[in-house]
Amino acid sequence: MQRKSLRALLALSALLASAALAGCGGGTSPASSASSASPMAGDPAGGLPVTVEHKYGSTEVTKAERIVTLGLSDHEVVLALGVKPVGVVDWFGERPFGVFPWQAEKWGGTQPEIVGERDEYSLEKIAALNPDLIVAQYSGMKKEQYDALSARFPVVAQPKGFEDYAAPWQEMTRAIGKAMGRPAEAEALITGIDEKFAQVRAEHPEFAGQKVIVADNYQPGTYSAFAAHDPKTIFLTEIGFDVPKGLTDAPKDQNILDFQSEGLEFFEVDRLVWLTSDPAAEARVKADPLYAALKVATEGRDLFVPYAEPPIGASISFNTVLSIPYAIDHLVPLLAGGQ
Repeated sequence: MQRKSLRALLALSALLASAALAGCGGGTSPASSASSASPMAGDPAGGLPVTVEHKYGSTEVTKAERIVTLGLSDHEVVLALGVKPVGVVDWFGERPFGVFPWQAEKWGGTQPEIVGERDEYSLEKIAALNPDLIVAQYSGMKKEQYDALSARFPVVAQPKGFEDYAAPWQEMTRAIGKAMGRPAEAEALITGIDEKFAQVRAEHPEFAGQKVIVADNYQPGTYSAFAAHDPKTIFLTEIGFDVPKGLTDAPKDQNILDFQSEGLEFFEVDRLVWLTSDPAAEARVKADPLYAALKVATEGRDLFVPYAEPPIGASISFNTVLSIPYAIDHLVPLLAGGQ
């Protein structure tokens, strides 16, 4: 995930304005195709109604057919459980939405309503979709936002007991599965992914014990390392790698540690994985003489991975039950080839 941006909060006036729009979800908006997709209802075995605990209390969910997701990756879990969200937030400027291959088949050409960007979203747009359930797991939803939304709709906010953006993917998957009335299906997805990770570790015992850093270079002269609790780093540790102590000790409310060129010795690890969302980033990093002098660079233990073309970086940034198989298939061979 790119650097979190938590700016303006929703005001009470937005809540009042949304009430007038609550029944206006028709027309030719992108949501019209999503809302007509006849998403599957809750667990036919009787998983609903259910009460789900979260950061801001507990929420009773009685129906989970029209779902709005407000987290970076929440929609992927909902899709994996067989429902197309009618509304989503846009974090990376995806137009059209859902173009990543692990999502595309699940969307099947449906375009959800974009209700906001990152942690800023329109209460009016959400209300117009008249959702049965709002999910905000991998998000930075504030109490004021939760209060405004939960006054009208069931909202399952971030998992309790974790800082924002620091809950394990397993916990978020379970919370969403429970809220949708599909806990057994969610658990089966988790088990399947755990088995895939175990298979990678068994096939690549050489990963074990090697220190790894996932890094990015957002601007010249600044080098960023992702903390141990960031999804990208979690993926690497679940296939067997270890991380430096500086990343495990990072504050849980901080996903990124920034360094200048003079601090590049921190990146002297066994494997260094760069995410290159900027096509010029690789050349820029390699042109830094202090970086070029590192053993990880001179010995070819650094790996530059594209974010979007192909979307390997995106797959470990989402790091969900839907994207992890793609990440395993495309990143593990690159890491193994660099041994």
